[in-house]
Amino acid sequence: MTPPAWLTVLTATDSEEKAKLLAQGAVEARLAACVQISAPLTSVYRWQNAIETTEEWQLSFKTTAERYDELEAYLQQAHDYDTPEIIALPVLRGSARYLGWVSAETAPVTAP
Repeated sequence: MTPPAWLTVLTATDSEEKAKLLAQGAVEARLAACVQISAPLTSVYRWQNAIETTEEWQLSFKTTAERYDELEAYLQQAHDYDTPEIIALPVLRGSARYLGWVSAETAPVTAP
């Protein structure tokens, strides 16, 4: 089976401002064609032996498999969580025009 060419990468953060900064940085660096921010949502999780409930903003990055490693490295560096959620979901099908746009917008810029 051929690996997917496109991915939706998810993460979450604890403020709208932080979400916008993560999104802006990824799009500026061409690591994602677009980022959708959904919020607020409630996350319930276990952290350091305690059950936590927090309000978070979820980010959905549209990118290519080719750019995933760089996007993950960016998120690890730019995110302020100790262990940020970084999950890549394969895009199995989609509009050819949209997926072409994602590919074009995430293509590394080459010098002339």
